[in-house]
Amino acid sequence: MAFGGLDKKFSGAPMADINMTPLIDVMLVLLVIFIITAPLFTHAIRLDLPKVAPQPARDTPQTITLSIDDAGKLYGNDQPVSFDQMRTRFADAAKAAEKPELHLRASSATRYDVIARLMGAAQQAGLARIGFVTQPAVSLSH
Repeated sequence: MAFGGLDKKFSGAPMADINMTPLIDVMLVLLVIFIITAPLFTHAIRLDLPKVAPQPARDTPQTITLSIDDAGKLYGNDQPVSFDQMRTRFADAAKAAEKPELHLRASSATRYDVIARLMGAAQQAGLARIGFVTQPAVSLSH
């Protein structure tokens, strides 16, 4: 025993032995904690967006089609337009009895701030229905 109180040969000198049992217990508890938490530090969150077979968007007279290329240039019905021209077009369309839907086609390399500015301009004009046009999912069964 580390205290030495039950020994018959008590010499009165302080005991110089270190009791290692509590230190080993603490070390094992820390080891278990690190084993459990270490995988959490290296775990990255993967976002696998759903792949769906979207129904084709129907073009009605109440639809504004707008495309944005990689450089952020705007195209309304395949014709180059400026941002101010789109604002006036949004304002004119919002005055109609039935507000049109905005179909937005953006390249995957388009900067988000261009899309956000465009969506903000549409919202300020009063257009609330905005749809994003995407490529259909590639079918692996073919």
